[in-house]
Amino acid sequence: MSSPSSVSHFQTLVMSFHGVIVIETVEEERVRSLINTAINDMQLAVFEWSIAQGLTRAQGNIHNRWTNEYAPPEKQPPQAIGKTAEPLDMLRHIETMAYPAIYWLKDLARHLDDAVVARQMREVVQQFSQSRSTLVLTGHSITLPPDLAQEVVYFDLKLPQPEELYQTISEVVRSLRGKIKVEIQPDGINALVQAMRGMTLQQARKVIAYAALHDSKLSADDVNRVLQRKVQVLHEDGLLDYIPAEMNPAQLGGFEGLKNWLTRARVGFGAQAKAFNLPPPRGILIVGIQGCGKSLAAKTIARTWSMPLLKLDAGRLYDKYIGESEKNFRRAVTLAETMAPAVLWIDEIEKGFGQSDNDNDGGLSRRLFGSFLTWLQEKSEQVFVVATANDLTRIPPELLRKGRFDEIFFVDLPNEVERAAIVQIHLRRRKQDPQRFNLADLVQVTDGFSGAEIEQVVITALYRAIHEQRPVDTDLIVEEVKATVPLSISRREDLHRLRTMAQERFVSVK
Repeated sequence: MSSPSSVSHFQTLVMSFHGVIVIETVEEERVRSLINTAINDMQLAVFEWSIAQGLTRAQGNIHNRWTNEYAPPEKQPPQAIGKTAEPLDMLRHIETMAYPAIYWLKDLARHLDDAVVARQMREVVQQFSQSRSTLVLTGHSITLPPDLAQEVVYFDLKLPQPEELYQTISEVVRSLRGKIKVEIQPDGINALVQAMRGMTLQQARKVIAYAALHDSKLSADDVNRVLQRKVQVLHEDGLLDYIPAEMNPAQLGGFEGLKNWLTRARVGFGAQAKAFNLPPPRGILIVGIQGCGKSLAAKTIARTWSMPLLKLDAGRLYDKYIGESEKNFRRAVTLAETMAPAVLWIDEIEKGFGQSDNDNDGGLSRRLFGSFLTWLQEKSEQVFVVATANDLTRIPPELLRKGRFDEIFFVDLPNEVERAAIVQIHLRRRKQDPQRFNLADLVQVTDGFSGAEIEQVVITALYRAIHEQRPVDTDLIVEEVKATVPLSISRREDLHRLRTMAQERFVSVK
């Protein structure tokens, strides 16, 4: 079931003489639902085409004058109209059909490399621009010849909305009647729907069916199974990594200044801020020394706010084909908005949107950066962006301008209090009692170490203890610390330069 706003928008496009509507999606089930719902009061026939089936009359359409009303529904396979399997033959046939209709053409874009097919397509489009007939092109990623690209309008078929996911759960339960028991309460259904946000209907249907059949019942426990599968689905898609709030164990030592700011900023998502027409917080930029907790801060924000964390590796956006990188960015931010409220973590933002030393990418980095700035400024969904950066020299000045982010924080090496918290966190994480260690000595000896370097020292000491068959103690950790050269020494000049740049420009996280 398509949302009323999507149906209304589609109807408006058809009625306003748009000859071609492009829908970039593989969810043909939802496209069919959209078209069938839209034509209910438009009195238009619907035809479908694929190179495998040819041009057929859509079944189940009451406005299709050729439908055999006496045939059992969905029992007869659609019959192709004449010889219309080949794209050129199909387009020539459509050109002769002189009554209003919607023609749904599946995966046609890949055949438009043929100059004759592309020319015939243009002639059909020009004819349709004077009538109420419309071509609907669908496919995963549609690239059109420049001459045709000027004639089309893109329709954004958003990922399934909650009402569609509710309906999917109901359909799965009906199809599994007698095989499963339904033991889930309304609150659990709401949690399931929220867990499925960001999936296609097919993915959601398979995940719910698997979770229910796993133990022959649909219960509140299945929410975690759905979340685990969602992590895999989004990772396989390749643009975003997904960490549900329930699976985020992040702990952050120190950063009191950042934590205080976040406590204040959180009210921006509340009803009172909305009543005052205040925009929700856009996000923050965290710059600083490697290994000092920038990534951990992003995870901690999501965990503290009980929001899912979406990690965008900007390098994944780039594609060798023209236009695909921009499409990847739109897909990534659309997915993030679908799953809102959420935290979107852009790791090492300077690598994806930063200033390049050359122009070998044809200006792609600048275009992606411009798209990111526009989206950051205009987004309306509750997607809080946490961008992290190591190299300030590669960050475009526009990104550092006041107002792009709500605040820019600088992360320096941990002080004594923070090092004490970091040491205890990593000892407890490895099942070691911090009370057995001389914490003061460990804090003193790790002066100049980053949080990541402190963690690695603890890990190395434990490995050595296992190898030597001895208990890990303060002396063993101290020995490992003395054998390590931290970045504060090996890259002393870079550290000094970074501190100088950040001192008067950014807010300390401490």
